[in-house]
Amino acid sequence: MAINLRRSEAVIREKRLRSVVGYQGTVKDLANKAQSGCLKNAQRGFSQAINCSSGCAQGHLSTILDAAIVNHAPIGCAADVAGANSGFKWGQNIRNWEKRNVRIINTNMTEGATVFGGGKLLREGIREAYRRFNPKAIFVTTSCASGIIGDDVESILKEEEEDLGIPVVPVFCEGFRSQIWATGFDAAFHALLTRIVKPPEKKRPELVNVINFTASAREYVKEIFEKLGLVPQFGIPYSTIDQISRMSEAGATISICGTLGGYMGNGLEQKFGVPYVTALQPHGISGIDNWLRSLGKVLGKEKEVEEYIAEQKILTEPELDEIKSKLKGKRVVVGMGPSFSHNYIRLLEDFGMEVVWGLAWHFDSKHDHGGLPHCTMELAKKERDIPVSVSDQQNHEVLNLLNKLKPDIYIGRHPGLSVWATKMGIPTIMISDEYSAFGYKGTIDFGYRIIDALTNNSLARNLSKRIKLPYTDWWFEQEPFEFLMDEELNKNAASS
Repeated sequence: MAINLRRSEAVIREKRLRSVVGYQGTVKDLANKAQSGCLKNAQRGFSQAINCSSGCAQGHLSTILDAAIVNHAPIGCAADVAGANSGFKWGQNIRNWEKRNVRIINTNMTEGATVFGGGKLLREGIREAYRRFNPKAIFVTTSCASGIIGDDVESILKEEEEDLGIPVVPVFCEGFRSQIWATGFDAAFHALLTRIVKPPEKKRPELVNVINFTASAREYVKEIFEKLGLVPQFGIPYSTIDQISRMSEAGATISICGTLGGYMGNGLEQKFGVPYVTALQPHGISGIDNWLRSLGKVLGKEKEVEEYIAEQKILTEPELDEIKSKLKGKRVVVGMGPSFSHNYIRLLEDFGMEVVWGLAWHFDSKHDHGGLPHCTMELAKKERDIPVSVSDQQNHEVLNLLNKLKPDIYIGRHPGLSVWATKMGIPTIMISDEYSAFGYKGTIDFGYRIIDALTNNSLARNLSKRIKLPYTDWWFEQEPFEFLMDEELNKNAASS
């Protein structure tokens, strides 16, 4: 299914990619069901709080340097701005920039607005954002409240755009539209593809769009690309509207995360002919090998890539052998978004560790380019069938699972959940930086980081002695996925 850029809003992942948020089984079974098109979403009889796609949309767009966001919503919907602001300042810090806050205004919809309409508030918010920030573009993120009452957001934005003379762009990311928070990234990229990116004035075959979050390893990426005769252009965060508008001039697009970059990469290829490089994520040795080889194949840099890989293998082999000898047989549970989870499982297995369970916050049965999830299919080819599940940050399932499996270490990509694993006495690594374990140097550094966490686990051990978990013994006696109902159970429940 091609991305439909004629629509004003992105098609949600459940419909576009047959994505699910509930599954329990093994990676081979998951791959087989995705391949055959018969993967069904398992419903839950009980669910805890999960992320909202609105936060992903406005969090990502708020890092564009000369843009502003108007969040058309009740004030509670702006609660996650604090987290977005913290991340934005961290990105400024690693660039040695002067710090400033994100430029987000909330329209503060109240009961009156939900009864009589929020159009007046929206106009005021847009004008205030223009007055305060003098932006090159204003993005208006919608909410459940504005969507339910049916505010005519598009008409209002068209009128304001004519008056202000800058793009005023709708971003449809109401929380009720999708169970999958990553749909918010799609909504943000849809807005950029349809309203900001322009046809190329000239092509630059050496330029590569690198879709990522903070680009913390940009100097290392530049170093690698320079050896290949290429120039990286990082985005979307910490870019300007003008830089984003010229992404169509690049020779190719590649991403640090398949979940994040797929919509933008495939959209650029579909609309402007910029090839999107599909590959494993560049975490771990086999990951960076595949990532670079796929890029080299698209841009005709196969010789340069092979020379670089051969050079790096010689440099990293001694330390890699040492890391494997220290980590061999260590039991680990992984919990991340789908692309990160299944790629890190591969990396940890390559270290000689035993992944006793792999959690993904959701799972896309296919990609926007039509292919199957590369990382999942590669895992399914391995001899050992790894237990996996799809659990959209349901802490009650994950903590129950950790309590039963008692792994040597938990490696996750969600701060709230990582905290609870530590409180259970399990050494934990939280992957906040998308460039952790990136490339050859990053893989070595990450291996030593795991060794350090296993060697010095006093924090987790001491916390577990002093903290009472919020779940009762009754819950820990249940199966971790007690409330996850498969399709057959759902039928029985519906008929009873």
